[in-house]
Amino acid sequence: MVDRIQPAGREIVIKTIVVHTVTYFIVGFLAFVVFDYSRLYANTTLALFMRQTTDPMVMAGPLFQPIRGFLFGIAFVILRGCFFARKNGWLFMWTVLVSLSILGPFGPSPASLEGMIYTVLPFRLHLIGLPEILLQALLLSVGVVYWVNHPRQKALTWTMGLLVAVVMVLPILALLATKPR
Repeated sequence: MVDRIQPAGREIVIKTIVVHTVTYFIVGFLAFVVFDYSRLYANTTLALFMRQTTDPMVMAGPLFQPIRGFLFGIAFVILRGCFFARKNGWLFMWTVLVSLSILGPFGPSPASLEGMIYTVLPFRLHLIGLPEILLQALLLSVGVVYWVNHPRQKALTWTMGLLVAVVMVLPILALLATKPR
């Protein structure tokens, strides 16, 4: 095990909020385009429980991601010895995220074991979103571990700060543009 100083909990939480929000938006946007979520959500079984992509709540989705990032950050603080104090800590973090948040959550979400058993979604619909969530979890893990373990990289800090600001402003602008007058 690499002998490193334990990073501060507040630093881990803040960086997790930022990295999660940015990676959620970027990967989500790419998946939206590549997998044609507008069509998929309207013309498949997903229409029964997914809001349409034009719904204001979907547009506002990135604005809620700091809350989820905060929750992840709390867990990462608790497990910081496993994630930040060893070589390849990102791999441990990604494995935990995939195991508990993607494949094994308590509820029957798409792509999870429970979802495959208890929902009426066809198996292919479980698989369609899987690359998106696996990639986002991977980028979150790599990004948080790298940034926490390299705190003096000012360019990274400024870039992530700018990106999270843009990610927060874009949904607000989209909501304002679609607001009926």
